[in-house]
Amino acid sequence: MAWNEPGNNDNKDPWGSGNNNRGGNKGGGDQGPPDLDEALRKLQDKLSGIFGGSGKRSTGNGGGSSTPSGGAGLFWIIALIAIVIWAGMGVYTVDQQERGVVLRLGKYNDTVGPGLQWNPPLIDLVEKVNVTRVRTRDHRALMLTKDENIVDVEMTVQYVITDAKGFVLTVRDPEASLSNAAESALRHVVGSTNMHSILTQGREQLSIQVQERLQGYMADYGTGLRISKVNIKEAKAPNQVQDAFDDVIKAREDEQRVKNEAESYANGIIPEARGQAQRVLEEASAYKEQVVARSEGDAKRFTALLTEYEKAPDVTRERLYLDTMQEVLAANPKVLVDVEGGNNMMYLPLDKIMQNRPVSADANSPVRLDSQSLREVTDQVVDELRIRQSTRREGR
Repeated sequence: MAWNEPGNNDNKDPWGSGNNNRGGNKGGGDQGPPDLDEALRKLQDKLSGIFGGSGKRSTGNGGGSSTPSGGAGLFWIIALIAIVIWAGMGVYTVDQQERGVVLRLGKYNDTVGPGLQWNPPLIDLVEKVNVTRVRTRDHRALMLTKDENIVDVEMTVQYVITDAKGFVLTVRDPEASLSNAAESALRHVVGSTNMHSILTQGREQLSIQVQERLQGYMADYGTGLRISKVNIKEAKAPNQVQDAFDDVIKAREDEQRVKNEAESYANGIIPEARGQAQRVLEEASAYKEQVVARSEGDAKRFTALLTEYEKAPDVTRERLYLDTMQEVLAANPKVLVDVEGGNNMMYLPLDKIMQNRPVSADANSPVRLDSQSLREVTDQVVDELRIRQSTRREGR
């Protein structure tokens, strides 16, 4: 049966005690479980010994117990636990893309890099700043240009933090200062530029000038910001006059298109005209050389003929006559011959006469008579003249 059932006189319990007297019974068999208060007293005695306390007071043997100095021991326990918690609160981690600005009692102390760091809590304050992330801030406003026109400009500023200390301590609100400085730089550049340049091809130059001026402002303020890019997203006229500006822009585009067409036509016609002029010059030069060469050749030929004529006048005269007749008759299919001593003209159909001769390969080329053919034709003409002359005389 169970040890604690009624009627069981064995007085056995799981801790092996002979009896269960708790009311001051001094029986030698009291082996009960350890008392919690006794365990706390022992811990206090050990801590008191570590921190230099006496820790005990003695009483008589007649049932009194020794009680340590509980107040001092408990204070040291609480103090130790508080120190451990305080030290643990000072451990923190700085990421690779961050820098930590350490403020000791509100004053700048140090800038720590990536890794596991420790600073006394409640004494040091650490501000973590991301120095690699590219931040973006948009700005849009109506502005007056140099030629007293109003334009609506939208701008995007990209920037990074290069100096964590300056970003945290120098300016109270660096990003608000950036917005104000961006508007100031943009108004200054737009105010010194004509509207036509802003609306058309001058946006890139506008963004470069704004970036340079804005970076100068950030350096003067000591904000620790570096402007990486300024982009003019949109530049247009106000909505109230947008239709009129669209018409103006369209007219300018038409103007540019017509200019391009005119330049293209000029680029095409001018080289062609120059080529034609050069061709005329070359033809004139060739004609000049041809005329000069022909004249020189004629002069040399005449000199040669003169020399031959002086040697044999009759032969040369006949030769010249035959050559001349050949040139004249070669292009004429019909010839009229005046008969000596008569009033009739003799008609010689040379084209009919030449039909009996071999035809040239080129039918369209004029008929050419060489010396032999001319002599044959001449002989036929003379024979015909003799026959007719004889007939006329016999008729008389």
